[in-house]
Order: sequence, then structure tokens, then C-alpha cells
Amino acid sequence: MSNPTPLRRDDGQDGSNKSDEDLRAAARVLSLAKDGLEALLNSLDGNFTSALDLLQQTDGRVIVTGMGKSGDVAKKIAATLASTGTPAYFVHPAEASHGDLGMIVKQDTVVALSNSGETPELSDITNYVKRFGIPLIAVTSRADSAFAVHADVALALPPVDEACPNGLAPTTSTTMMLALGDALAIAMMERKGISVTDYKTFHPGGHLAERALRVLSVADLMHTGDELPTASIETEMPEVLAEMTDKRLGCIAVTSGEDLVGVITDGDLRRHISGDILAMNAEDVMTADPRTISPGALASEAVQLMNDYEITNLLVAEGRELCGVIHIHDCMRAGVV
Repeated sequence: MSNPTPLRRDDGQDGSNKSDEDLRAAARVLSLAKDGLEALLNSLDGNFTSALDLLQQTDGRVIVTGMGKSGDVAKKIAATLASTGTPAYFVHPAEASHGDLGMIVKQDTVVALSNSGETPELSDITNYVKRFGIPLIAVTSRADSAFAVHADVALALPPVDEACPNGLAPTTSTTMMLALGDALAIAMMERKGISVTDYKTFHPGGHLAERALRVLSVADLMHTGDELPTASIETEMPEVLAEMTDKRLGCIAVTSGEDLVGVITDGDLRRHISGDILAMNAEDVMTADPRTISPGALASEAVQLMNDYEITNLLVAEGRELCGVIHIHDCMRAGVV
């Protein structure tokens, strides 16, 4: 059987000219997208903060909805919100009119996307949320539309040209919608203080979980402040024992002035049990110049050190400055093994 003849455009132009046209088309699309994002950035105002306030006050779920290409963007925004610590899901507006309105409850907040602001399929959702007092955030290019006017907060997209040569297919506008959704999700993530450990909890499988584990640092897991057991070299052992018992980390950092000079572990206590340990002070019992790890080190490095030296905790320090303590159980709970 002979090989089929490849399909090609027979328009009288050579490949070089056609390639130039293709690149010009791509450049026009990307340039308009860039202009749209810059215009969106410059248009951000207090309404963005108001939208975040509504999302943060939500006791239920964030419902994201939209029709057509806006609906495709809405699905991605819902997924990004959920994966960054804001419970959310997508509701199809047409299906909402046939029973799925029951998925939306008074504790929820609705984020609805409509470039024109006149999407008829959104009317039932709009009427429903207004009837039951459910907050509505509208994302639209028509700030004067009834959809935007009846919303609790309207996020208006600036006027831009679509990249479609006929000005019909949503392109630049959907790029802005997607970017605005990302901005809402990440701003909410920062408001809530979602950590790498939290992010791994939302992504227990796959590459993202592996990546989260790889970047988990000692500083993310270490105990600091009131959780950190410390004593000065002059501290008497009854007080040292009380501090160790209270903090329950199996060790206590010993300092001289501002400097870390030693550590007392359960092993040190056992080594001095035959003596009159209660008459001693911390300096008498401590192990001087203890092994430490920097707060910027990977948590996996801390695990390796603890395994190598058969210990269950490590003091965390920058030079001689005490920063915290990390325990093997902290690493295990975070999935770093």
C-alpha cells in the first residue's frame, strides 16, 4: 500500500510566507492577551477586596458558574479555589434550572461569570440567590448590566478586543477571567495562611504531592516560641525536668546568654540517673555543642540526620542562635519519611 499524500494548503504561497503569517497571528493573540491582563491589573479596586471579604465569610462552599466558554473558565476557577484551601465546586447554570439549584444553600457564596452580563441561563441562579440572600459575585465586562447591578459585588473586566478576527470567539476576555480567578484564589490562600503542608493535604497523590514534600523545609515543621523547651546553663535540674515534661519533645536546649551551648536529651538523663541529678544544674548534665540543622534545610535532610545518628529530635540554629527544634514525629505527620 502506498503512503497517502500529506494534506497541504494550496494557496499559492510558499511555506516561508505561511509560517510568517502564522507567527503574526500568534503574536497578535498573545499581544492582545498581554494588553488585556495589563488593563485588568490597572482596573483592580476595592471591589476585589470586597469579593475576598465575601469569600472569607463563606461558611459553606463557593459555587462557581458560567455558560459556554465562561463555564469552562468557571470549572478551572472552582478547581483552583478548592486546591488552595477554599472549598468550591462548579454548578452548570442550565442544569441548575432543572434541579441543581438544590446544591446551593444559604451558607454558600456564588461566583458567576458572564462576559456579556446578559447570559439567559444565569437568570434562574440570579433570582434564586437573591430570593434566599445568598451572596453573589459577578464577573462581567458589562458593569451596567442587570446581572452586575443585582450582584453583591461586581468585578468588571475592562473593555478589550477579542483576538478572534471576527471579534466573536471569546479569547482575550476568557484569559482575563481566568487570571482574575487565579488572583482571587491565591489572595484567599494568602489570607488563610495556607502552608506547604496544607497544600500537600489537598494533593495527597501525584506530582504535586511529591513536589510539596521536596520543598518542605525544617522551618515549616519546627517548634518555636512557647513550644520550644529551653533552659540556661544555671537552671537547676528540677526546673529543667519540669520544662522537658511540659514541652514533651524529649529534649531541652541549653543557652548561655544568647548562645546555644548544649542540649539535654532523655539519653543524658539516663546517663546521670545514678548520681544526685536533682542537685545538679543544666550545665552539669548537658551534651555540649549539640548537632543542629539550619531552618532553611529540607525536612528530608533532618530526617536523614536523625536516622544516621539514631536520635528523635534536632535543634534548629543559625550559627549559635537557637531557632527551634524539630522532632521525627513532626516529619512523619507531614509525610516526610
